[in-house]
Amino acid sequence: MKKKDDLKLQVSEAILACQDKQADNVTVLELEKDSGAFTDYFVMCSGTNSRQIQAIADAVDERLEALGLRVTHSEGYKQAEWVLLDYVDFVVHVFSEKARQFYDLERLWKSAKRLEPAELLAKPKPRGATIAKSATVIKSATRKPAAAAPKKTRKKKA
Repeated sequence: MKKKDDLKLQVSEAILACQDKQADNVTVLELEKDSGAFTDYFVMCSGTNSRQIQAIADAVDERLEALGLRVTHSEGYKQAEWVLLDYVDFVVHVFSEKARQFYDLERLWKSAKRLEPAELLAKPKPRGATIAKSATVIKSATRKPAAAAPKKTRKKKA
């Protein structure tokens, strides 16, 4: 698997973790290489209270750690107004609604390409799986049913 595919998988897993914890307004920004950006993607979402914000951050961390990816830097967990989780190639921002409006990263990075989470979550089917499935269907269609054993008839006694 290529690095770009790995990265998209990791970002997708972060999105799923946010969605699992009912995060609001999940947004993904793909940052341009020549914009001076220090990362490739921002994943941003909002929580309704500090407990939910921490739960979202925990879920992202656990899910990505299960893939073998560890957070390199995190900030804001205790205050739970804006939790930042830095994974080098992408950064996850979990905001309170108030902090998200105040800092307005979408406006600050307006040159970035805005992606819908569904764009990263859509996974193409592997070609080999389709071929293998087709072969199974063809094989089962050409298989002859087992010959039925001849029925034994009982002779009536006279």
